[in-house]
Amino acid sequence: MSEKKFDSITIQDIADRANINRATVYLHYLDKFDLLDKMIEEHIVNMSTICETEADLDWFESTVHCIEYLEENYLFFSTMLASEGASFFRNQFVEHNIKEFKKDIDITTGKNKGQNEEILAEFVANAYVGVVEWWIKNEMPYSPREMAEKVGDLLERVVES
Repeated sequence: MSEKKFDSITIQDIADRANINRATVYLHYLDKFDLLDKMIEEHIVNMSTICETEADLDWFESTVHCIEYLEENYLFFSTMLASEGASFFRNQFVEHNIKEFKKDIDITTGKNKGQNEEILAEFVANAYVGVVEWWIKNEMPYSPREMAEKVGDLLERVVES
């Protein structure tokens, strides 16, 4: 997908690149859309697992590990965010983050008292994904640790730990 548009990619292209035959691709996937869905799902699950595994750490260290995962998989994420599949991927990424941020949103006390949880979660998740998207599209101008600090400072303004 970093070389040609998704619509132009054929199962034969995929099989040739993987050095397997077309039948092997079809043995594992219904079509190229199924393969893409599985790749997206795998990365979101991996990132979620990393974030949950690191939950024993404080928020900052957990965020550093999550951003490091994005950095380690730069080619995938940069391709997804720059491709035609970007909206589909971005939607799944936002949905994942909405679920994660809802765990930390407290609308019963403090600065978020009385706020609508759905709107607040949408706002925070979209802001977070937007910043990650900017970071990847700009070839990661800050280290994962610096990004975690910058994002953490912004999130503290909205989400209470």
